[in-house]
Parts: sequence; C-alpha cells; structure tokens
Amino acid sequence: MFKKVLIANRGEIARRVIRTCKRLNILTVAVYSEADAESLHVKDADEAYCVGKPPVVQSYLNIERILEIAKESGADAVHPGYGLLSENADFAKRCTEAGLVFIGPSATVIASMGSKLEARKTMKAAGVPIVEGVEAPVKDVTEAVEIASRLGYPIMLKASAGGGGIGMQLVTDAEELAKAFEGNQKRAQSFFGDGTMYMERFIANPHHVEVQIIADSKGNVVPLFERECSIQRRNQKVVEEAPSPFISEDTRARMLEASVQAVKHIGYVNAGTIEYLVDAEQNFYFLEMNTRLQVEHPVTEEITKLDLVEEQLKVAAGQSLSFTRDSIDKQGHAIEVRIYAENPTTFFPSPGKITELVLPIGEGIRHECGVEAGTTVTPFYDPMISKLIVWGDTRAIACQRLIQALKEYKIEGIQTNIPMLLKTVSHEQFLQGHTTTKFVEEFYLPQLTETK
Repeated sequence: MFKKVLIANRGEIARRVIRTCKRLNILTVAVYSEADAESLHVKDADEAYCVGKPPVVQSYLNIERILEIAKESGADAVHPGYGLLSENADFAKRCTEAGLVFIGPSATVIASMGSKLEARKTMKAAGVPIVEGVEAPVKDVTEAVEIASRLGYPIMLKASAGGGGIGMQLVTDAEELAKAFEGNQKRAQSFFGDGTMYMERFIANPHHVEVQIIADSKGNVVPLFERECSIQRRNQKVVEEAPSPFISEDTRARMLEASVQAVKHIGYVNAGTIEYLVDAEQNFYFLEMNTRLQVEHPVTEEITKLDLVEEQLKVAAGQSLSFTRDSIDKQGHAIEVRIYAENPTTFFPSPGKITELVLPIGEGIRHECGVEAGTTVTPFYDPMISKLIVWGDTRAIACQRLIQALKEYKIEGIQTNIPMLLKTVSHEQFLQGHTTTKFVEEFYLPQLTETK
C-alpha cells in the first residue's frame, strides 16, 4: 500500500479522501490555492502546499506545480478526486512518467472516454445500446441541418468534449439549429479547447440512471448497482439516490451486465461510472462514462457498506478487489442532495462568508462537508459546498429522514439551494419516485410562480 498520497483537489472531496487515508495509516498531502489557505482540507492533511493564485487555471489545474509538490513532499501516489484534473489524460500520463501512481484508470482509457464521439463508437462496438445519432463530427451548420432532417426534430446538439451541460442544447427546428450550432461550438471551444460537435436523437423525459463499477488489474469487474440522478438543474445533478426507484429488476440486471461488458471491452481498471438515459419503456442508452469517482458515490457506499476510496487505493496499489459480485448486495435506500452556495430561484452562485453553520444529526444521516462557520465561499470555484446523505431501511424512511434533516440544516451569511431541495424532496412526484430529467422545469419552477 502507499505511504503518502497527494490529493489533487479541494473541499469536501479532498477531505473525503484524506479521511480514508488516515484510517489506512497513509500520510496525506493537500494542495491549496491562496484563496483556500484556511480551508478544512488543508487543516486535515498531514502536509499542505500552496499551488498558486486563486484562479483555477493558476492553481488546481497547474499540472507542473502539482507534480513539483508531489516530488518535494515525497508522495508516491496522486488521488485526483472528481472534477478539475480527474479526467485529464495528460495529467494521468504525466503522473505515471514522474513515477507516481495515478489513482484512477490509465491515460489511454481516460482519453478514449473523454471524447463523447469516440465513447459512442467504443460502446457500440462493446454491444452497449446507444442513442441514434452521428458517429463523426458535424462539420458545419449546413451538415447539421441535413443530419437533423434525417434524424427528425427535436434533436440534441452536443459538444464531444463537453460536461456539465456546457455546449449542449435541445433544438426543435432548422432555424433554431442554425443559431445554436455556432454558439455552442464557440462555448465548447472556450471551455474545453475543443469545439467538436455531434448530434443525437432526443429522448423525451428520460430518467438519468448510472451504474457504479469497480475493476482491478486481475480482470475482476464488479457492478455496485445503480443510482438515479434524474433531478438536475442546468443539466447538473442535485439529488441522487440508490437504488433507482424507477427501473425493474430485469432492467437492472441488463444494465449491470451491459456495464460489465463495456468495462471489460476497454480494459478499465479502478472506479468508474457508466451513465444511461432510460425512456418510459425502460429502454436504456449509453450517455457517457465518467472515468473517476463520482460526487454521488456516498449513496452507493451506504447501500453496499463499502468504502469506495479504500477500494480505489487497493486497486491502484495492484491488489485484488476484496469482494466479488456474488458477495455484494444492496441494503436499504440512500439519497444524497448537493448543497450549493446559490440563489434557490435563479441558481446563480452566492459567494460570501458563512457566519453560522449547523449540521443536522441523527440516525442514518451523513455529511460530506468542505466548510465551517467563518469560511468564505469564493467565486473562483464550483459553488457546491457540502453534501447531505441519508440512509434508511426503505425509501420512505430515507425520504422522511432527508426532509427532517433539511429542515434542521442551517447556513447563515450566504444563500443556498436548501429551500429548493426541501421543496423538491417534499413533492409528491419525488416521494412516489416519479422523477425525470424534466422534474425541475415541470414541478419546481412552477411552484415559484405560484407562490409569487
């Protein structure tokens, strides 16, 4: 096992990784920007080094400086967390070249799944269902209109290198497509350095369901069931739960098997997630693969009683998985909500100083929190500040605990999305498990209009 691990991340996920490392007697190295000098992950780690100025490109994306710190600190492995450099194939490659173990899949696999177009081709070859669409980049507006007329409107215009909904747009006619194509192409080029666009047939009101997998270097692949992630705002998840209340046991079995097939086909090692869109008839289609630990991994941990970070470390160290597919079963139900520093009506970020923080306590309640009273939430980074996770023997119990916990959760000094979350998880559609990716538009936003 590793002696010292550098965590190339910040906030609650850095703290999460540090917690497991401490339990395994592994020393930890934190990196921080000048804006994060007093952050909790800095205090938690055995060592901490400044990685640069507040802007993310000068700090947490500064590969050269992170590698310098790894060498200076004597770290023998790097855990990337999620976001930031976690799916950067060049970073994974540079870590390996520097003699560090990258706690994740190989750079080659990351690169192959980083392009959504290439991922579509790969999954199709693996026998995984994909949404009808194009298999090559769309060159220009003229070709886009031609393809859309063949696929039929509405269609989804997507950036191949995209994520978080950036560069993605639902288009209903040729005029709208002509306007959307160049705008999304420029946006994708700006955010990802790659303006490659492609198109897929639109699936109305789908469920977003993902399968958590973990694989070791010995050829063992275990699917750790699925998570329902349909409740989203701006195409970003805000509520996740495991298992999905929507899919049937037959759909679950087929989805898990397809995911194992996909992972074996690409030779994937470590933790990862295969994401699917599921229509009303429970047909499922490959959406993308996340070659890292997910924000929502705690709900899987709660129903399997595993520590996914520990398993990541073991696999990266060349060990075999400590369990088999037959030895793992799902227990109860878990739900996670992401707490953001943002306006609950407009969803715009709400930076500022947290003057008071009260975390609810009780049976089945878990927190992954990156802040404390006195923390200043800056505008430099993603506004997610913590996660609230609940578990119960049944989904009904988990829902009840979540509602009560959100009522007791208190953050002063900044705006948060807690009012939005409370309205969402108290809604009858959610309580019945009838949530699609259109939930916020169909049920939450109309409530705001009604209460004005």
